[in-house]
Amino acid sequence: MRVEDLDERSSKRALAELLMDDLTWLGLDWDEGPFWQSERTSSYQHALDQLSGLGLTYPCFCTRGQLHAAQAPHSSDGSFVYQGTCKHLSAQEIELRAQTRNPALRLCVPAPDSERDTISFDDLVYGKHAESLARECGDFLIRRSDGVFAYQLAVVVDDAAMGVTQVVRGRDLLGSTARQIYLQELLGISRPAYAHVPLLVAPDGRRLSKRDRDLDLGVLRERFGSPEPIIGKLAQVLGLIEDVEPVSAAELLGQFSWDCLREHRGDIVVGSDFLDRLD
Repeated sequence: MRVEDLDERSSKRALAELLMDDLTWLGLDWDEGPFWQSERTSSYQHALDQLSGLGLTYPCFCTRGQLHAAQAPHSSDGSFVYQGTCKHLSAQEIELRAQTRNPALRLCVPAPDSERDTISFDDLVYGKHAESLARECGDFLIRRSDGVFAYQLAVVVDDAAMGVTQVVRGRDLLGSTARQIYLQELLGISRPAYAHVPLLVAPDGRRLSKRDRDLDLGVLRERFGSPEPIIGKLAQVLGLIEDVEPVSAAELLGQFSWDCLREHRGDIVVGSDFLDRLD
């Protein structure tokens, strides 16, 4: 169990403990931890020093507003491709800008169409995937201007330290994988297997989220008292079982197959009648 609580503005230990209680209720337990990323910053700094030692990092003074004003979003996901605005600043320019703004740190990616530009991997659900770092993201952040280490760097360091051999996460993070593989290569870290799974979405296609006050486990726990009806419905949608029936996570272990997710890799629509269909 790893708690990604690097951002002090949005991280509260009590909320993390509530989430862990929800996981336990669902029957999703863990062998080690919890490990808190906020207590592991020295490991991330060591990795950053390695990258800087390779001459691959540079300070970036761009604000979010400047980035959005200067670039069009990438068509597939609305993210922005960094154009290298601060990549070639002189030492004098860096010193001058640092007087009014703390810089973020960016990692240089290989030049377009160079030998190392394209990262390829086989996803256990979505199959073969290839991405040009230069075209899809550009030089990316590894430490923010407020000193917080970026997600991409922290998870790569932690996955290696904790012996993670298989990363399973939502398909919305598929675009992060190439950057993480690139970091693994630079840091001499073994590559884990990756599997990106369908999301639960509203009828209009948006991802369910706490921000939009979508259905949460608190409501489900109060209504059903046990997790088996919920897990059974999701298992049936994914083709792990034929009929909707209560089942525990442990009972599904022997029946789990990546083939089922490959066949049912479309997102799962959760409408207003979702609770009624579980009864």
